Amino acid sequence: MSLLLDTRVLLRWLAGTAQLTPAVRAQIGDPAQRVFVSVASGWETAIKLGLGKLPAPANAAEWLPRELRANRFTPLPIALHHALAVEQLPRHHSDPIDRLLIAQALAERLTLVTADPQFARYDPNRRASCSP
Repeated sequence: MSLLLDTRVLLRWLAGTAQLTPAVRAQIGDPAQRVFVSVASGWETAIKLGLGKLPAPANAAEWLPRELRANRFTPLPIALHHALAVEQLPRHHSDPIDRLLIAQALAERLTLVTADPQFARYDPNRRASCSP
């Protein structure tokens, strides 16, 4: 199983908070596990930093790529088929970035690690839970 971290989980992991369940922390931290981070999460991080809505250092272009490498996370580019797959998703979720993450997880057969219960409405077999 390969993982795709949603933005909130990524930021919680990087902050070292205890808000992730022990099982999720073990999965993400397992050196044998492939962990992906969507380019959409970088975009969302930059948006929230620009709006002052994120308790993280400014200049994500400097620290985020370094943190992804240090944590052995693989960036997942947004391909055209990911973007177009959003059209076919049911409207369980209205956030465009979250919908793109869902489309990527489904298209790439990744388990989406999230605290958002709405994600499970798409494919509960492709969602790993963490605490809110």
